[in-house]
Amino acid sequence: MVTKSADRCVLDIKGLTVAYQQEGEWLEAVREVSLSIHSGETYGLVGESGSGKTTLILAVMNYLGDRGSIRSGEIQLGDIDLLSLNDTQLRQVWGSKIALVPQNPQSALNPSLQVGDQLIEILRYQLNLSKKEAENQAIEWLERVHLADPIRVAESYPHQISGGMQQRAMIAMALCTAPDLLILDEPTTNLDVTTQAVILDLIRELIQDQDTGVLYVTHNLGVIAQICDRVAVMYDSDLVEDAATHDLFSQPLHPYTQGLIDSIPHLGDTKDSIQLRAISGQIPPIGEAPSGCVFRTRCPIAIEICNSRPPLYLAGDARYSRCHLWEEIDRHEISTHQPTLVGTPVPIPTQEEQPLTLEVNDLSIHFSIRRSVAEVIRRQPARAVRAVNQVDLDISPGSTVGLVGESGSGKTTIARGIMGLEAKSNGSIELLQIPLPDKLSQRDLETLRLLQIVFQNPQEALNPYLPIGETLRRPLIRLLGLSKTEADARVGELLAAVRLPPSYAGRLPGQLSGGEIQRVALARAIASNPELLVLDEPISSLDVSVQAAILNLVGELQSDHQNSLLFISHDLAIVGYLADQIAVIYLGSLMEVTGPGDLFHPPHHPYTEALLSSIPQVDPASREPPIYLEGDIPTPAELPSGCPFHTRCPRFLGEICTTTTPPWQVDQSTGKRIFCHIPPNDLAAVQKRIITRGSSDA
Repeated sequence: MVTKSADRCVLDIKGLTVAYQQEGEWLEAVREVSLSIHSGETYGLVGESGSGKTTLILAVMNYLGDRGSIRSGEIQLGDIDLLSLNDTQLRQVWGSKIALVPQNPQSALNPSLQVGDQLIEILRYQLNLSKKEAENQAIEWLERVHLADPIRVAESYPHQISGGMQQRAMIAMALCTAPDLLILDEPTTNLDVTTQAVILDLIRELIQDQDTGVLYVTHNLGVIAQICDRVAVMYDSDLVEDAATHDLFSQPLHPYTQGLIDSIPHLGDTKDSIQLRAISGQIPPIGEAPSGCVFRTRCPIAIEICNSRPPLYLAGDARYSRCHLWEEIDRHEISTHQPTLVGTPVPIPTQEEQPLTLEVNDLSIHFSIRRSVAEVIRRQPARAVRAVNQVDLDISPGSTVGLVGESGSGKTTIARGIMGLEAKSNGSIELLQIPLPDKLSQRDLETLRLLQIVFQNPQEALNPYLPIGETLRRPLIRLLGLSKTEADARVGELLAAVRLPPSYAGRLPGQLSGGEIQRVALARAIASNPELLVLDEPISSLDVSVQAAILNLVGELQSDHQNSLLFISHDLAIVGYLADQIAVIYLGSLMEVTGPGDLFHPPHHPYTEALLSSIPQVDPASREPPIYLEGDIPTPAELPSGCPFHTRCPRFLGEICTTTTPPWQVDQSTGKRIFCHIPPNDLAAVQKRIITRGSSDA
């Protein structure tokens, strides 16, 4: 934990109300919010999309735009009244006293300037340094954020470095002026867990060195639990709970906070052992909040008194709750858990009863890199990107296989190969024992019916100009041969299957929330009754409450339709919850294949071990340091010899790892297969058991 300088208040917000003008009416996006951040303190701000988090940040920056207005309240940055500053004065404050690290560094960095020049510009403008002094400090800051080759990074354009390196550069730019307040807006949401662990540790280190106050905005409660000292929870423009991190997670005093915590699969949870308690309904649009308590329409304990607006009660030592029933909650007299749905276990037929749904043998997918003019002149042979290498993958009828790994590991390429969107270089892919043609254009309608996919970003997969009903009608007519009348009748059934009302058939995708669009994508995918459904990162960009609803929905649909699933994700907790078998992939090669019950028990492949240790647990008391992987994942155009993982492996043996391809070894106690030179018994002897819900240290 950071040592706080409690005598110096960095940010003090009192009674802040912010509104946006829509069609001549002012609609409140933040309502009477008060909070204080002290130097050295990391303050988490959580809530679903639409809760007001981003508006609060923009208000602190005094950067709301023409349609936004601070209607009442105060914002003090130390002894500076931010609301009294003009544009010129604000520019002097931005960067020097308030710094922002955004969610997407790619869009925040100037693509036409080298990274070093962008850092130098900030140093010269804010600190009035000479060019030479700024150049020296720029390199020093790139070193401080642990970039292995700071000079190369400084001379690179943003697109020439990885997302994790871009985010480190943004952190250097934010902290180089020693700001009083650092605002972190979802800075690790788009990063892999291994990169996220490094970035979070870096933030802790730099904040402690500079004694900066931090406002950390995210929907990832695991990150909040691991890095924050206090947490403020927002819902539909209101601050509904505010407490020290440990107090909030050990005993939430608002039903919404409990709902967010219940929505997350903990390490070790499986669909057979526990059902996620998704929050019913969804956050209302701006301006349509119910009277009284804004959460009452979704609250499992709402009673008559909730029709009146609750104040922000003082609910203990420096903690607050906007709930009339907080005292009963604190005394455990009532439960704030959302009700669980009664699900039907998915029966998994044995391989003797039915053939495998999908059988992938020795699959390799390589891409040729177009040669430059210089390479053509020198008659150099074309290089290849070896995205997938000799992968074996089987999916039994009615079962779920989870494919997990970092970005660039080959997960999506495998999915595209199965779907016929990428041609394989070697190996075979069989669906129900029938070989699949390489190209989508070569597959008949029956094959297309049997094999469907849900992409990570459904907004890009749905035609924005087609009503939802037409989107769902098309596969029914084309793949099932239904008439328009028959298809129209089925559209309502599909919407009901994904818990959407029939009226949504007339809506366009732009009129739906992210979770609703993903439900439509699922409905379209199951319309043809496929045997295999490929889900490629279907929930990574969704709020935790929506994630839980989608995960439950996927399980229900699988139970109803008995289809097989290939579920792709970089989140081992989610994969461990949903999958019956888990395959861990790195740089195009499988590293480990295991069942979910054995995932958290040694032996692990060293890569799996690092992935597991990097998951931020939703428990402030569990702050075990992760295993850091040095450097970035190598390019598939230049695969390392020997073991693909040896350049980053924390258990590197030496020459055998660099020269010899590892064997597949089977752990006799669990049956898990590991692609490693180290014997399973030796791995188990040196690895810790990953602590999961209900477990204790072994």
